[in-house]
Formats: sequence, C-alpha cells, structure tokens
Amino acid sequence: MLLSIQKVVSQLLLGVLSLSVFVSGPVSAVEPFPETVGGQLFQIQGSNTVGASLMKNFLISYLTAKGADEVRVENLAKVNEYRVVGNVQGRQVYVEVGAHGSSTGFRALLSGDADLSMSSRPIKSKEVQQMARYGDLLSFEAEHVIAIDGLAVIVNRDNLLTQLSLPQIAGVFSGQITNWKQLGGDDRAIDIYARDENSGTWDTFKSLVLGKTYSLSAGAQRFESNDELSDRVAGNPGGIGFVGLASVRESRALRVFDEGTTPLLPEHVTVATEDYLLSRRLFLYTPPSKKTPAINDFIHFVQSDAGQLQVEKTGFISQALTAIAPEADREGPEGYLRVTDGASRLSVNFRFAEGSSKLDNKARQDIRRVEAYMAREENQDRVLTLIGFGDEKQSESRSRILSKLRAVSVKTALHKAGVSTQPVEGFGAYLPVASNSGKEKVKNRRVEIWVR
Repeated sequence: MLLSIQKVVSQLLLGVLSLSVFVSGPVSAVEPFPETVGGQLFQIQGSNTVGASLMKNFLISYLTAKGADEVRVENLAKVNEYRVVGNVQGRQVYVEVGAHGSSTGFRALLSGDADLSMSSRPIKSKEVQQMARYGDLLSFEAEHVIAIDGLAVIVNRDNLLTQLSLPQIAGVFSGQITNWKQLGGDDRAIDIYARDENSGTWDTFKSLVLGKTYSLSAGAQRFESNDELSDRVAGNPGGIGFVGLASVRESRALRVFDEGTTPLLPEHVTVATEDYLLSRRLFLYTPPSKKTPAINDFIHFVQSDAGQLQVEKTGFISQALTAIAPEADREGPEGYLRVTDGASRLSVNFRFAEGSSKLDNKARQDIRRVEAYMAREENQDRVLTLIGFGDEKQSESRSRILSKLRAVSVKTALHKAGVSTQPVEGFGAYLPVASNSGKEKVKNRRVEIWVR
C-alpha cells in the first residue's frame, strides 16, 4: 500500500510540473482583427445545443467588441445554419455556423469543412485518432470548455412528480416503464421525446443514463432541436424528454438522484461545480495545426469575462468564479463543517484527466481564473482552503489519503501561479455526487475550493 501511495504522489507531482507551463495571468484583452481572405474569419460546425443560441451570442458580442458595426445574423438556406456578419473599417467580416449535432462537427473538422467544432460531449477516442494529423485534439491547446450545462430531464408542468432516480429514468426511456402511475403519478401513458443520433446531448444522455444496459424505446420521437423537443413536452401532459439547461423553456425540470446521493435540480451552484448528476461540459475543439490568429483571438474572448457573460445570458452556467454562502443545514463530516465554517464556496470543482492524476484541461483554465479572482483588490486579504474528495477504496484511510493528495496537486499548481492557500484537507468518499458503484464514480474525485 505504501509503494502504491508513493507512486500516486509521484504522478501528482509530475502532473503539477507539466501544468506549470500553462499557468499565466488572466485571459488577454481582445486585439484588432487579423487580416482575412474574403472576409471569412473561420467556419464552425457541430452541436445544436451550442449553436442554436450560445454561438450566435458569442459571435455577436465578439464582433461588437472588436469594433464591428451593423452586426447581424443571416440565416442560410439550410435549417440550423447561419452567418454572423459585421462591418469593420469598410470591410465585411463573417463567421458561418452549422448546428446539426456534435458528431457532425468532428466529421466537418476531418473533411476540412470546419475550423472549429462545437460539442456537447467530450471528443471520442476514435475521433482523436482520425484527426491525429491535425495535432492532439485532447491537448490544452485544442480542447476548450466554454460553458457548463445541466442535462435537464423535463416533464409537463401539470405532472405531479418532482424527482426521479437514474434507474427510473432509464426505465422510462427504455420503454420498461410506460405509465406515470408506475412512478406514483397520474394514470397516464408516457410519451418519450429524445434528441437525434447526431446530437451530443443524446450521446451524453445515453452514456450517463442508459449506459450499455438499456436501449432507447423504439416509440421515442427524435428531434434535432432542443427547443422544439422542449415545446412538445410542454404541450403534452404525458410527455418526458431531456434537453440542455437553456432549453427548459415552458416545461419543468425534475430533481435527479442515484444511490447514496441527494436529489438535485440543475441549478446554478450544482451545475457550476458539476455536482448535479447530469451536469456536462460544452466544448470548442480547435485542431492545433489549423489555428489562426483569428481563432486564437476568438477562443481568448470566449474564455474571458465578456464571453462568459454571454453564457449566462443564454441560459447556461458560466465559468466565471463567484463565492456562494453555504446552506445553513448542509451535511458532512464534523471536520468538513468545521473547516468551512464562516467560509463561502467558489463556484468550481477541480477535476482530473480520466485515468490520470493530472488536472484536466478545464482545471488548468480554472487555475488562471482563481489567479485572476485573487488578484482583485477586494480579495487581497482573503484566504483559500482546498478540500479533496474521492470514491471508495479498499479502506477509508486510503480514500482519505488519495483525496488529500488531489488537494495537494491543486495547491501546488496555484502556488506556481502565485496564489497561496491554507493547509489542505481530504475527506475521502464522504458526500458523493455520483454512485460509488457505477462508472460515474470518477465524478467523486474532486477538489472543492473555499474562501474566507
């Protein structure tokens, strides 16, 4: 056991050292437009969740911030395709967007029909391999988390139910549960609405809810658009569906829970920290070999406070840091309650690359955000506390040690960025946000950050 823990320590230190090259100050300010050929800055394809509204708002705000006037959205001939156009010093610049699903974005990158891919799911290993000639699509330079979303399970507002477990949701969407009465609701047939096969929202739902055990009911109606699906559920008392958080609209989201976890709604703090069971990340992927000054400039804008403001306005959860006072009746080990007493929790959890002790790409970007947050004048006298959690191991003591080591890795990365913290804490497998018996137990491997 001692050798194993020493190995983990070594991996954590290596992960921190590899991170240091990426740690720098706040995201840079917007620079003047680079020269373009024919006025087109770049082409974007992919996720309808990202492309339907969020990408429009990003691009409108971006072009406006660059000094463009007469900024407008022009719909193209095909549904869910458009062009955002602006005029800069007598010349027209534009970006074309096609929002037909996450998989279509990666296919467009591969074929050369897009420069950036919008995705509401992480890139798949086979897609990484297919595009290896363009560079490593899993690298910090290529994978950009642009917003956090909560996959909302929605019903009609007249539905009496307020929460469902993951097994119940899987039973409904697989067709094994066919009447709301079986779940404690009205005696009414269940009508299923789901996103189409190209959708990253569908990929996420299939992975997190159905897994390899269940298949979607053959009677489910499929939709390319989140909004259209939500409107159908809102108009059908027997309907149920799943959509991105920005598309709940006139339907109602249910609380979701799993074995050993608390039922949670997809709300700001639960989604921002990714504690909500069906939280997910929204991505832009930019192949390193295809990057241009215009693409780099746009990515900087999206990650800035101005870009993240558009995330909030669109209805998703931004990555801008906020301090949130805890609820008075919160739960946890006595030591956890003591350490966090009188402190506020920052709206981020640090997580790690799958199968690795290294901070993932979002965590690397969040190091920069914490650095900028602590550099503000009003935060000069505030102090940070890092608290690690994990999934269940062979023993409670091992789980606690590993959780504390995760907090140490974040502490070291922050120290390299010039940010000091209090001594770290680790509480092992307490307060799980996912079942420790399933593959999603990796969500429990996280580091909270508290400020006082």
